[in-house]
Amino acid sequence: MCGIVGAIADRDVVPVLIEGLKRLEYRGYDSSGIAVLDGSAIRRVRRTGRVAEMESAAAAEGFSAMLGIGHTRWATHGGVTESNAHPHLSHGVALVHNGIIENHEEQRERLRALGYAFESQTDTEVIAHLIHHHLQAGIDLLEALQRAVKELTGAYALAVISQAEPQRMVVARMGCPLLVGLGEGENFVASDVSAIVSATRRVVFLEEGDTAELTRAGVRVFDAGDVPVQREERLSSVSLASLELGPYRHFMQKEIHEQPRALGDTIEAAIDAGGFPAELFGKDAQAVLAGVTGVQILACGTSYYAGLTARYWIEALANLPCSVEIASEYRYRAAYADPKHLIVTISQSGETLDTMEALKYAKSLGHRHTLSICNVPESAIPRASELVCYTRAGAEIGVASTKAFTTQLAALFQLAVVLGKLHGRVDAAQEADYLEQLRHLPGSVQHALNLEPQIVAWAERFAGKANALFLGRGLHYPIALEGALKLKEISYIHAEAYPAGELKHGPLALVDAEMPVVVIAPNDSLLEKVKSNMQEVRARGGELFVFADQDSNFSASEGVHVIRTPRHAGVLSPVVHTIPVQLLAYHTALARGTDVDKPRNLAKSVTVE
Repeated sequence: MCGIVGAIADRDVVPVLIEGLKRLEYRGYDSSGIAVLDGSAIRRVRRTGRVAEMESAAAAEGFSAMLGIGHTRWATHGGVTESNAHPHLSHGVALVHNGIIENHEEQRERLRALGYAFESQTDTEVIAHLIHHHLQAGIDLLEALQRAVKELTGAYALAVISQAEPQRMVVARMGCPLLVGLGEGENFVASDVSAIVSATRRVVFLEEGDTAELTRAGVRVFDAGDVPVQREERLSSVSLASLELGPYRHFMQKEIHEQPRALGDTIEAAIDAGGFPAELFGKDAQAVLAGVTGVQILACGTSYYAGLTARYWIEALANLPCSVEIASEYRYRAAYADPKHLIVTISQSGETLDTMEALKYAKSLGHRHTLSICNVPESAIPRASELVCYTRAGAEIGVASTKAFTTQLAALFQLAVVLGKLHGRVDAAQEADYLEQLRHLPGSVQHALNLEPQIVAWAERFAGKANALFLGRGLHYPIALEGALKLKEISYIHAEAYPAGELKHGPLALVDAEMPVVVIAPNDSLLEKVKSNMQEVRARGGELFVFADQDSNFSASEGVHVIRTPRHAGVLSPVVHTIPVQLLAYHTALARGTDVDKPRNLAKSVTVE
């Protein structure tokens, strides 16, 4: 699921809904729709594809109303079809939903027994029928919503309207962000302030379990116990938003959830260009990159793991040799230097001392071509580099890097494609395919974020452990490394990562019932190998926690726990599989009561040796 926007006003809200959905396009989506109350009837328009197609249909049908809701959807339950697109209807009730309802099958059977027919494959339609069912008891829309959400298990952000109550909209939040925008004689709801910033900057962030009622005159908020509460009104500023927690408990959680937007911003230039021009990396990039014969990546910590992932991409897509080295080690050895190799430095802050010194050392050895991938404009490392790519992740305040890492991966993937084009390994058809995969990346990441409630349950089991193993193969081995690092950084649980094939070469000796083993298991060419490695763990009594794609044919069983992403994300799968390991580390740290944003002994930017 992706974006929500809603409005109630004394003016036509259809333009507000359309503009809001366009501002939410960065998240990635495959369909969109709006539902409005026009007179005494609800009218709805939905389309697969871009928001502009839905906008044209709404204009052709003369949509105009003073109350409405809108949604951009990324398919989870059910395919990309108009019938699965939001909003969903049930007997005069319309709603939009972000999140995943885990007990939807149970509720679906119950509602079918009550006589409800289903038109879609989604979990969301269950909620619409459930609200209508409660309305039959003679209660109002707000109370019906409050009763319905108490019967749901999972994550949701909801906005609901009813033709029987044209003077209000009701909303609810659990596990997915939702905020209310306050206006004069009009009020708004959105999953992201960007959707309503043109209408108002006065916002109220709903908290876990909140429900709310919006009328033209005002807003009433209720906590999880349905007790009226006052939530703080804030004045939103796009430039200051990254410095405020908003509805989140910690900056790390906030920054994990900002990744769809950060990725959307990072890949925006390629999307707008309709491809991968060399100029993504600077005005002289084409001449430089066309002439290099190899790539040397220098980085530290999480950025080093981004480089390890990039090695797979660069060698596979560009057929160029690529080596990756920890910057603090490179600078103290007699390194081989080839002036025709490109030196790539990766740093979130652009001030990492070891990486900066490694860059200087590489230059002193005779390297002429340098490229910096960085998140902070005009910082030291970009200034010292010939070419630069800024990741546009925004300010990252939590010490444990999250959105900086995934945006680094996005930038490095673009570099691999550019090198592949310039060296005759990526043709126009392949370039178009890679662009399409990149376009869908923010939506895939958003779906991975919706797995958070399931990961919380795993975190409770991890909280009492002293050690953990992470396993991955191929492209996903660096993601296992990143997952182990995150767990170490903020929960203080000792964790190690290995290529899964290395188990029998030593680490298997550590496996017992007290050693949780996290497995990154996408549906790729190495899946069967990973399954064999998992059997080795189970044979020694180890407990497996598997992050698998929907079509990986894994079944949970005794000692084997499985959380699924909806579908394999292809060559960009490492980015998507990063999200669950970040969430696992975060919620394990919460359960252990550690300082998530400021883990002991660590600094955000390492500027001393």
